[in-house]
Amino acid sequence: MKKSYFGTDGIRGRANQHPMTAEIAMKVAMAAGLAFHRGSHRHRVVIGKDTRLSGYMIENAMVAGFTAAGVDVFLVGPMPTPAVAMLTRSLRCDIGVMISASHNPFEDNGIKLFGPDGYKLSDELEATIESLIDEDLSRRLAGAGQLGRAKRIDGVHDRYIEFAKRTLPRDFTLDGIRVAIDCANGAAYRVAPAVLWELGAEVVAIGDEPNGVNINLNCGSTNPVALSAKVREVRADIGIALDGDADRVLIVDENGAIVDGDQLMAVIGEAWAEEGRLAAGGVVATIMSNLGLERFFGDRGIELARTKVGDRYVVEHMRQHGYNVGGEQSGHIVLSDFGTTGDGLISALQLLAVVARKGQPVSEAARRFEPVPQVLKNVRVGGGRPLERTDVREAIDSGRARLGAAGRIVIRPSGTEPLIRVMAEGDDERLVNDVVDDIVGVLKSEQQAA
Repeated sequence: MKKSYFGTDGIRGRANQHPMTAEIAMKVAMAAGLAFHRGSHRHRVVIGKDTRLSGYMIENAMVAGFTAAGVDVFLVGPMPTPAVAMLTRSLRCDIGVMISASHNPFEDNGIKLFGPDGYKLSDELEATIESLIDEDLSRRLAGAGQLGRAKRIDGVHDRYIEFAKRTLPRDFTLDGIRVAIDCANGAAYRVAPAVLWELGAEVVAIGDEPNGVNINLNCGSTNPVALSAKVREVRADIGIALDGDADRVLIVDENGAIVDGDQLMAVIGEAWAEEGRLAAGGVVATIMSNLGLERFFGDRGIELARTKVGDRYVVEHMRQHGYNVGGEQSGHIVLSDFGTTGDGLISALQLLAVVARKGQPVSEAARRFEPVPQVLKNVRVGGGRPLERTDVREAIDSGRARLGAAGRIVIRPSGTEPLIRVMAEGDDERLVNDVVDDIVGVLKSEQQAA
């Protein structure tokens, strides 16, 4: 069944426009409160948010919806998405909510829901909530004496700070390390610099002055140019770029060069394998991760399992098959020994642990493989099923034959836009470009003829 509200990562849209209105937010809260009503105990939900202006509107609407459903509400204010997932378990809540549109601009917002185990909801639970959103729930809501209560709780920042520090050995220190961190004017603007400082680092923070409209604006993991400049300016040993809700990270080495999620998975996966900590003998990535990563792991006897694009699919595969390291090229790194979702700060701390153990600069320790040339182009489509047309299939088959075993082609429709994404990679950059251009040309000709 096609969903009307939920996408690949919760509900997301332009603030104060459908579906990101106060009315829908309240209905989502009512529906989720009823869907998770199990047993006679007082049900609880923890609600966190990032720093967007619209967070106030969505938060208050959801408080109204949950309390109407008889659910007590704990409000924690701006907190990273992984912190909300952790607090859902720690506070023994029935539901966790993160109000955020992640790396999107401030004009957008979103709602991410977690179950009592701290994991994002299954498709089945999302479908149940969707069916309730459009129902008349007035007769199912709480009576006057059973309404929920709402309160803001203190100390949650300290909980997450200690949680993050405990992912490292007790005697680990960042003494003598200068760290530049870009908090994207987002949810981690308080906790991330505090964790690094308490570990002993000299911290230079940027993107730590949110004003409601500057989240992800020319900063953060989707735009690390400012952080690269800051690293060079202050001669930092490492730069850490988070996104708006801090569930993804990119690293900047001491020279200002970017280290992406594939390299982070290579560093952590290799180090954990050497220490005997890597579960299931492998790492989970998506179909978009570079072929160089697959070869790197293959040379070391480490399997690389691939999933569809989206961190939820990575997590699902990890849970089903017992892996404890997974992620995406974009910087969503999931370390299930520590959490249930991507955590940019903890991923960066694990990299720092490897850097400290090896005694190497980041430019050496975090460059584990040479990426093969990878080309990605988007083709806007008007409708129909262009990937099923004969000449499109022939062009794709021809491209695969030309690249052979030394390359890959990935063709996939965008989940959020009317686009077909054409990606190819291989050792011969010119050939890769030619293959992509040929497939794109056939796709465009089909659209023009349609």
